[in-house]
Amino acid sequence: MKVAVLMGSESDKEKMAPAAETLARFGIEADVRVLSAHRTPAKVAALASSARDEGYVAFICGAGMAAHLAGAVAAQTTLPVVGVPLSGGALDGVDALYSTVQMPKGIPVATVAVNGSMNAALLVVQMLAITDESLAAALADHRRELAGR
Repeated sequence: MKVAVLMGSESDKEKMAPAAETLARFGIEADVRVLSAHRTPAKVAALASSARDEGYVAFICGAGMAAHLAGAVAAQTTLPVVGVPLSGGALDGVDALYSTVQMPKGIPVATVAVNGSMNAALLVVQMLAITDESLAAALADHRRELAGR
């Protein structure tokens, strides 16, 4: 079971690191890649369209400003896609939030808060825990740990 954690630019790695770290905590492999919806659209399409056959279960896509990465992925797969709008630019992430959340009917992208890559990973874990009792138990433990802080 693996999740593709994609980001539009090398400079996004620090903001997207919590996604990979959170997935690892729950024993889920994170395939972390830099792919741009604008600079490498053919690579994005190839990965997204073959992901199910390659054993992926979901995508987490982080991008800033125009933030088309999550939508470009969602257009090519039926796997769940969680978009992470990233801060930066003149609007400090608000533009990315609007770009990520405003998808056309039929091509959904779940969207978390600006720079919310940890929550994106937790959302994927929650989806997987629907049919995986060990993940459900690990999530319950995680919630108890949060409550104890």
